[in-house]
Amino acid sequence: MTGPEASSRRPRRLLLATACAAYLVIWILAAIAPVDRFDWLLENLLVFALVAALLASYRRFPLSDASYLCMLAFLAMHAVGAHYTYAQAPPVLTASELFGFTRNHYDRVAHFAFGLLFAYPVREVLQRVSNLRGPRLAFATVAMLLAASAGYELVEWWVALIVDPHAAYAYLGTQGDVFDSQKDESLALAGALLSVLLGALVARLRDGRAPR
Repeated sequence: MTGPEASSRRPRRLLLATACAAYLVIWILAAIAPVDRFDWLLENLLVFALVAALLASYRRFPLSDASYLCMLAFLAMHAVGAHYTYAQAPPVLTASELFGFTRNHYDRVAHFAFGLLFAYPVREVLQRVSNLRGPRLAFATVAMLLAASAGYELVEWWVALIVDPHAAYAYLGTQGDVFDSQKDESLALAGALLSVLLGALVARLRDGRAPR
């Protein structure tokens, strides 16, 4: 491909390549001497699966740069959580010291970020493979993310049943909260709703400014 079209794509490819390189550096650093190697491996199993799926589908079903950047941002955050274990992430990452929290809320922030950042790529995929539009598309996007969040909580539970309970405690990251799963799912739902609402607002503003 040559000409203006190729020239216009070069900055986009450079941006995505830079973001991928930055994430790879973060992941490698986070993989060095994590607090709990077994927990680190558990936390990264789904990451390996997601990255493999994205690489396999890149040529036949490429997503927008915005979708890839959203996912990379979350994966970078997850890499930090996997390094420390979510329950032992530095308090400065969740402003725990500033607000005087006794609980480490890094996992809460991560679940909210999952809904917030994955809503865009999920919506893009649904828009391209289905006839859903408008409110139905928004509902399906939020529903899929809530289902994914609930599915992850089930995986955590199954891991706790299969492996040694003490070793699985770091992976579960409940920190003694019996309603940890429900709160995590609620935050993922809140993040997804906020992302969908912001997307709708941006689209409305863009349509309002478009020439008629």
